[in-house]
Amino acid sequence: MNANNMTSNDLVDVRVNVKLKLAAMWASFMFLYIYVDYFHLYMPGSIEDILAGKVFTFDISYLFLLVAMIGVAIPALMIFLSVALPAKVNRWVNIITAAVYIPYMLFNLAGEAWVHMYFAAALEVALLLLIIGYAWKWTESKA
Repeated sequence: MNANNMTSNDLVDVRVNVKLKLAAMWASFMFLYIYVDYFHLYMPGSIEDILAGKVFTFDISYLFLLVAMIGVAIPALMIFLSVALPAKVNRWVNIITAAVYIPYMLFNLAGEAWVHMYFAAALEVALLLLIIGYAWKWTESKA
């Protein structure tokens, strides 16, 4: 069907570049990642532990906060890098970064985990697997 004989009821399925799909998946991942930490504050004892200087079994220190910031910064930067990097580099950076984050997200379930954390982890891992899949199938002609 061409543009001349389309009606207002016809849906147009616009082809979205794989770079934009990857960036959108990283953005979705970041929302889940941040909100799990935010909702964790509502769990009983969480704020008391933070005020006592503990997160899980870790002491809150400048090093802990730096590692935590790096852990958040990498996927946040992947939103931009997925759009900005050249295709060949982009493909491998997405595959490697997503693969590294799968065990990292599952580690977050260690200790006391509530149902919302399992749900978010499942969605996060699904998004990371989709990122790997889209990047793996990505060819130069689709860039």
